[in-house]
Amino acid sequence: MERRLKRKCGQESPDIDEHRIRAQWTIIGSAVFFWSHHSSFVTTASDDLPFPVRQRNPVRLIDSEGDGREIWHRVEPLMRASSQEVQRIDESQPRYGDPVTVFPRLGQGSFRLIVTDSYERRCAFTNSPVLHVLEAAHIRPYSSGGTHAPSNCILLRQDLHTLYDRGYMTLTPSHQIEVSSRIKEEFHNGKEYYALHGQNMRLPEYGDRRPSADYLRWHNVNVYRS
Repeated sequence: MERRLKRKCGQESPDIDEHRIRAQWTIIGSAVFFWSHHSSFVTTASDDLPFPVRQRNPVRLIDSEGDGREIWHRVEPLMRASSQEVQRIDESQPRYGDPVTVFPRLGQGSFRLIVTDSYERRCAFTNSPVLHVLEAAHIRPYSSGGTHAPSNCILLRQDLHTLYDRGYMTLTPSHQIEVSSRIKEEFHNGKEYYALHGQNMRLPEYGDRRPSADYLRWHNVNVYRS
């Protein structure tokens, strides 16, 4: 915005040098698009002001008493007409697409039961007992040659399952949790997950149901975003 104003006003414009441009975010909750001709565009009297506006503060705000009220009174009937038109169109559209063939993974149901029982219905990373958000996560994905063996699975909370599958978390062969720095670099957050870094996972009681070191090394090399 500042560069555009400088190009319009000139690089030496005192309005730009003395007053920095302050941006304000606006979140649009319900956008309405008007499929109309240019003659229906909403304008105000102040839109005819020459650019640049030479005043102490070059940024003009739309208030509720001036242009804002005028725009609202002119836009509201258009919004109502547009909403009615959209409803009429939606009613005539099909609600479902064409049927598709899905190949279910064999053994998936029994696999989940075994994993849930192995971890005593608790998340292996957080110890959370909320069963509705717990999922059986493959260490080596089934689509990449992994099996439904208990040694190739971990019971994880849904968000942790997603991060694990996408390589933002992993387990060392000694069953320690590692959290990738990529979470902070790419999303600028992750404090909750970094608190798990270096902790030991919750292991099943029986050794043959614990995560295999070979599967964990495969995940470290092929999936983890170190």
